[in-house]
Amino acid sequence: MKRLIYELTESFRIAFAQIRANKMRSALTALGVIIGIVAVTLMGTAIRGIDKGFQNSLSMLGDDILYVQKWPWGNVEDWWNYIGRPPIKPEMAGPLNTVIAQTPNSLLEVAVPVAGRGTTAKYGENKVSNVITFGTTAEYSRILNAEFKEGRFFNDTEDASGRPVCILGYDIAEALFQDRSALGEQMFLNGHPYLVIGVMAKQGSFLGLFSFDNQAVVPLESFRKSFGTRRGAELRVKIKDKTRLVEAKEELVGAMRRVRAQLPGERDNFSVNEQGAIKETLDPIKQGIAMAGLFITGLSLFVGAIGIMNITFVSVKERTKEIGTRKALGARRRTILLQFLIEAVSICLIGGLVGLSLTYGLVFVVGQAFPSFPVEFSISLVFVSMAVSVVVGILSGFAPAWGAARLDPVVALRYE
Repeated sequence: MKRLIYELTESFRIAFAQIRANKMRSALTALGVIIGIVAVTLMGTAIRGIDKGFQNSLSMLGDDILYVQKWPWGNVEDWWNYIGRPPIKPEMAGPLNTVIAQTPNSLLEVAVPVAGRGTTAKYGENKVSNVITFGTTAEYSRILNAEFKEGRFFNDTEDASGRPVCILGYDIAEALFQDRSALGEQMFLNGHPYLVIGVMAKQGSFLGLFSFDNQAVVPLESFRKSFGTRRGAELRVKIKDKTRLVEAKEELVGAMRRVRAQLPGERDNFSVNEQGAIKETLDPIKQGIAMAGLFITGLSLFVGAIGIMNITFVSVKERTKEIGTRKALGARRRTILLQFLIEAVSICLIGGLVGLSLTYGLVFVVGQAFPSFPVEFSISLVFVSMAVSVVVGILSGFAPAWGAARLDPVVALRYE
């Protein structure tokens, strides 16, 4: 055991002496590994960021909410079977809630109608276009995931009377009112006056496609007066136990068929959507990105391994006489093997550390430039990168190290 420890210590000393003696060659040899490790860690960070952003976005939609809509989420090939469906009307929320209340041990809690359209918000000289304006009922506060920066949600009285009050998303309030409080101020949605009674805290965006902070919520009756509901609406249904989502979805389908007065055997004329449909649509895209990244990463590491193997062969040739002298003095094959193997692994580890440093800097720059994109440098990637570096060093250095260990000392001493 003591001999093995001595051989390892001596091999590391010789390896680093050779790296110092051939700095430029070692740096160029490590370049392939550096590129490979940067590719590994950047791809891992990107995939982790996509996963985190995806989960954050889905949590904003609500993992305990089902959406009753005219169209299903995802690709629709037989669209002609959906185009003729009757629209989902806000008035259907009342009968649906009645069915829910009459169902023993129902998994559904409440159904809330939501009608929406794009509008323009204005206050004084400040204006924001493409504001997503929702008309809904006071029950919406039971399914709302966002917290309030200031103010409150509208109550049943304001809802029933159709009072022109509104709750603004964070970005809308910032753009219109800037440094002042929006509470109690009158602003305009497509020219219709509304009193601001609440501002939601910042939520972020859904996969960068649309922002949850670019919305305004108003009472449904007020929405009808200002914009109408001819375009239809959707029903958002909160479930009691999200672990029983499939059962809740089946119950909701049955309840909606009763509300729609559909006969047995008739095809559903509505769709019940949930966030799992988005996940199924986006998973192949995410897997494609991961596969492409793995291919690029593997190619980079393969090129780096070939470079290290080549330089290690050159190093063996240059030091053939030294190998012969050491073997003539009693060095074992294991000692020679460890010497060159550790040299290859050391170059890979140095390349791995440099690659990690570069990746950390790049991740920091991306995080500063795009704060909305959830990137973070994971500690697990450090261990993965170091393990990859060691494996590449062993695989690329074993063949030349094995060749050096098997040299005949007599032939090696006569080598010119």
